[in-house]
Amino acid sequence: MSTPDPKLLDRFAEQFGAGRELAYVHAPARSEIAGNHTDHEGGHVVAGALDVAIEGVAALNGTTSVRVASEGYEPFEIDLSDVSPRPEEQVSTAGLVRGMAAELAATGREVAGFDLVMKSDIPGGSGLSSSAALELAVGRVMETLWPGDPVTPTAMAQSAQRAENIYFGKPCGLMDQLSEALGGIAHIDFSDPAHPVSEKLDFDFADKGYALCLAYMGTDHSVSTADYAAVPGEMQAVAAEFGETRLCDVPVEAFDERVVDLRAKLGDRPVLRALHYYIENRLVIDRWNALCAGDIDTFLDLTRRSGASSGMYLQNVSCGGNDQPAMVALALAEHLLGDAGAVRIHGGGFGGSIQAFVPLDMVDRFVSGMDAWLGEGNCRTYRIASEGAYAAWL
Repeated sequence: MSTPDPKLLDRFAEQFGAGRELAYVHAPARSEIAGNHTDHEGGHVVAGALDVAIEGVAALNGTTSVRVASEGYEPFEIDLSDVSPRPEEQVSTAGLVRGMAAELAATGREVAGFDLVMKSDIPGGSGLSSSAALELAVGRVMETLWPGDPVTPTAMAQSAQRAENIYFGKPCGLMDQLSEALGGIAHIDFSDPAHPVSEKLDFDFADKGYALCLAYMGTDHSVSTADYAAVPGEMQAVAAEFGETRLCDVPVEAFDERVVDLRAKLGDRPVLRALHYYIENRLVIDRWNALCAGDIDTFLDLTRRSGASSGMYLQNVSCGGNDQPAMVALALAEHLLGDAGAVRIHGGGFGGSIQAFVPLDMVDRFVSGMDAWLGEGNCRTYRIASEGAYAAWL
């Protein structure tokens, strides 16, 4: 278990007073290691918890209200005597807190008020899923403060997903929450969305001579909302031609037989994106096997192939037109690395961030070079965090 920052304890005492038993909570961010736009089609992903996180301390306050103070944000208070969704709390932290309270109450726990102070070193807007980390932090705090049976990482992740879908109003998948709940590097199979199958691996890229780097482009995701939505929409349009809702239920052989008429009916891009799904899903499994075998060279070669598939077939790198931040970032990263390492789009694509696996002796030059082009602090290295989200009494 990590040791709480003394400043966090001081902040709690200043904000809410001292003298109560405290629970400490830690919830990491995540990076998608493999599986670009495969999760929503019931495919495979590999994701890793990172060494940046939300952490906090909490104590029961003897009321029905939760008071939350987060570093850099205005404190707020909500009454949990009613945990039903409220439209005015959509797209707010308050909505997520109420949603997680409803989920933990459904485990048989008695809802009780508490005070919570949090801080985060997850870079804002970096695509590392700080929202999932917040949901899991709040959920693990409630699990600890409110007596009841332990909640498994998968069940807690599913609770967090429902809170984000229903109370926050964002139709997210489960990859972010589950990878952060599990910790380490995890391979997840989403073919059964109600019962995802996962396994963890104790792995550190630095032991193999590489650093995991993420470079953030500083773009506004909202301008690409329609582009993001089109990816699963077009994949699922292909699946619908076979009477299915997701591509995982369409055998690749059946797809191959109908390429000609699918192109005629749906156009080329949906077919290309379906092809990416089949290629990438296979590459996820191959990359996981390479990691399990400690074969970093094969992992990097397959990662380059994955990046090419995303760019050419999935087409979530360039939106067209004059503004192409993701394509520029990838090109600049490859320009710095030459034939070394590997780079790929990270997460949803179009903007956000790119991922690079950089030889350790090139890290300083790579980071400083990317920062010079993208802005100071927009590129940094990360380590895999072995522990998923947890809370414990101090």
